Amino acid sequence: MGAAGGATGAMIEATGLGKRYGSTVAVAGLDLAIEAGSCVALVGANGSGKSTTLQMLSTLLPPSAGTARIAGCDLVRDPVGVRAAIGMVFQETALDRTLTVGDNLRFAGALYDLPADQVARRSQELLALFELEGRRATPVAALSGGMRRAVDIARGMLHQPSVLLLDEPTTGLDLGNRRSVWRHLERARREQRTTLLLATHLLDEAADCDLVIFMQGGQVIGQGRPLELIAALGAWVLELAGSPLATAPFAHLGEHRRDGARLSIMLRDAAFSLASLDQAALARLDTVTLRRPMLEDVYQRQFGGTSPA
Repeated sequence: MGAAGGATGAMIEATGLGKRYGSTVAVAGLDLAIEAGSCVALVGANGSGKSTTLQMLSTLLPPSAGTARIAGCDLVRDPVGVRAAIGMVFQETALDRTLTVGDNLRFAGALYDLPADQVARRSQELLALFELEGRRATPVAALSGGMRRAVDIARGMLHQPSVLLLDEPTTGLDLGNRRSVWRHLERARREQRTTLLLATHLLDEAADCDLVIFMQGGQVIGQGRPLELIAALGAWVLELAGSPLATAPFAHLGEHRRDGARLSIMLRDAAFSLASLDQAALARLDTVTLRRPMLEDVYQRQFGGTSPA
């Protein structure tokens, strides 16, 4: 475990954390132990409890059960200490689109009751970090989606929090802007040792995190380091499609799953070659794809159903 924030050495720790609305359980008995400087993803479909978890950890929602500490501060007994230790980036922007980038940061600094000289210094640092130095006087409405998201994140980091909570940080952004936002986040983590906890349904995004926690129906249904989870599946995924699709020539190759006219087979032999297959049977297929396994395969095969997206 890395640098300590609480008694166990975790920057974020929770035991049995839960949220209930009457008879409806939004989050049930969540346990967390997240070390300083790490990046952890909560992954699941809408309604899985990801956002509710972040809202509890940010003190926006009181928990119905359990305990949690962030940077050593108790979630219930010391909410002011928790708020000082965290930055929150919501699904919906917290920026005023009519104000400039600089004015938004100054306004955020006033909300945090930061001295004006500290706001100016931190704004300069963050605008440089997010490559927005030349945009200080630009109205937020005139920025691209990726730039607006970067300003949202800079706003959340203005008071130098130890932990940054991100709720679907790149939803709605194109691939280029998503990569740009993550480049900035990784730089913030590397240079400022910020701990990142994000909620996402994007498995390719979660694959780059240190730890992924799969949630469904308010419960944790699996977790692990992405590379280890992927490696445990096998060396290759063989995808076959055809109509009709005869599975008999291929089902013996390994664990397989059929979805209509598509068959996916997990292969453990790293030296596997398509040349080893029955070529006549292959010729009757519409498509044949051999690829490396991904985190989406982990989700589908080990935790049921389709992608959470």
